[in-house]
Amino acid sequence: MLFTRRGVIRTAAAMAPAVLLGAREAMADSDASQISRDATAALRRLDATDHRAVTLGQKAAGILVFPKIVKAGFIFGGQGGKGVLTEHGRAHGYYTIAAASFGLQAGVEWFSYALFFMDPQALQYLDKSDGWAVGSDPNVVVIDKGAGASFDTTTLSHKVVAIPFGQNGLMAGLALQGSKITTYNPNA
Repeated sequence: MLFTRRGVIRTAAAMAPAVLLGAREAMADSDASQISRDATAALRRLDATDHRAVTLGQKAAGILVFPKIVKAGFIFGGQGGKGVLTEHGRAHGYYTIAAASFGLQAGVEWFSYALFFMDPQALQYLDKSDGWAVGSDPNVVVIDKGAGASFDTTTLSHKVVAIPFGQNGLMAGLALQGSKITTYNPNA
C-alpha cells in the first residue's frame, strides 16, 4: 500500500471529529466522576468532624455537596464551584454555584458546602427552578461550627439545612447569601 502525504492528511482530517468527540465525552465523564468522588470525600470529612451532619444525612431526601467553592476578591469579588446532588447515595444531578460581590473585601479562600434537602418538595423546587438563589428562601437555615451542638425543632422544620465546612485561605465569612445554584451538564 502506498501512502501519500495528501492521503494521510485527508485520513487524519476525516478522523479528527470522531477523535475529538471521543475525547470530549471522556473528559465529560471524567469531570462528572471527579465531582462525585470529591463530593463523597468532602461529605465523609464533614461526617467525621460534625455528628450533626450524620443525623441530617439519615433524614434528608437529598444532599447537594459542593466539595470546593473558591471565593476571591479585592473590592470586587466572586465565588464558584461544582457539586453533585445525591439521593439515597446515588448521583441525581450536577450543579454549579456562583456569586459576585462588591465591598470591603480582600483575599482568597476555598471551602466545602453541603445542603441537606429535608423533604421531597424542596428537591422538586431545586429541579424545577431556573436557578435557585441561596438566602432568598426563608426555609433555608445555615448551620456553622459556632452553632449549638444539637438541632432543635426550629432547625429541623426548615426545608433545607446548609453547612459550610473545611475553610482554607485568608478571607472572612462563608456567607452564600445571593449565591445562585444552577444545573450543570458535564456532557455539554
